Amino acid sequence: MSLYPEIEPYDRGMLDVGDGNRIHWETCGNPSGKPAVVLHGGPGSGASANFRRYFDPAAYRIVLLDQRGCGRSTPHASAYDTDMSVNTTAHVMADLELLRRHLRIERWLVWGVSWGSVLGLRYAQTHPHAVTELVLTAVATGSNPEVTLMTKGLGKLFPEAFAQFLAPLPEDERDGNLAAAYNRLLESPDPRVRERAARAWTDWETAIASAPPRSVPRYEDPVFRMGFARMVTHYWGNDHFLGEGNDEGVVLRDAPLLKDIPGTLVQGGLDPGNLLGTVWRLHHGWPGSELLIVDEAGHSASAPGVTELLVAATDKYAARRGDVG
Repeated sequence: MSLYPEIEPYDRGMLDVGDGNRIHWETCGNPSGKPAVVLHGGPGSGASANFRRYFDPAAYRIVLLDQRGCGRSTPHASAYDTDMSVNTTAHVMADLELLRRHLRIERWLVWGVSWGSVLGLRYAQTHPHAVTELVLTAVATGSNPEVTLMTKGLGKLFPEAFAQFLAPLPEDERDGNLAAAYNRLLESPDPRVRERAARAWTDWETAIASAPPRSVPRYEDPVFRMGFARMVTHYWGNDHFLGEGNDEGVVLRDAPLLKDIPGTLVQGGLDPGNLLGTVWRLHHGWPGSELLIVDEAGHSASAPGVTELLVAATDKYAARRGDVG
């Protein structure tokens, strides 16, 4: 089951969400269809037009947005004077609620990839009245052990790349929270320090890709690179703004809160997060969820096998017409 054909939005806009931020949104598909909202990864990746194609356009009213600080939303995190103190998980979840009400949607399916799965899970745990189902891939939960794995643990598997990753950091910061240390560089008043840090961060993200292709063309765009690196390190360096207890994993701890929400987890067998058993633990703590593993896939929504299962999941949930908002 392949992706649906390319489509264009029938409506779009910029929503003022406060704190000087305006988020870009668009709607595609059937205006009378089952509402679904797409949560992109990163944090900071921005929405992709390709995400529209995971849904039957005749059955779904598909909502895409660029979260605060990225994509077409303003201000962009790449700008040094952008205030990052008002860019947190709580702020982004509040933006989702503002957008839902703005579009006069009662409840919607939440589709998320990578960071979008963290955001979607926490949104569903704290706003269960608004969520009909969850479809998640490249699953993460935003726990501190996951960040430690991605910034330190994989260094043993990629020693040369890890040495290059550590090089920009002061020696006394190479044993602590590496994401926080990088974020300090990315907040430097010296643009040369910021540029070097952004390049080093995205080089590391490319090096630890769990499956080909191990190149990311958008990292060559200096605006995207700076905004992405600043956003990721801002969140990773601050416990994903999930509050106290994230050393054990707040989202995993609260998995039972999802018991009344059906969900499908589609995970690549080569996803590095699997080394911690994260998705397995989430699935077993969440009654009513299904876990589907694609052996040869990595941390991606577009890998062969993953794509087909994601489309099958949205097709399955499209039949639950009683949840149209």
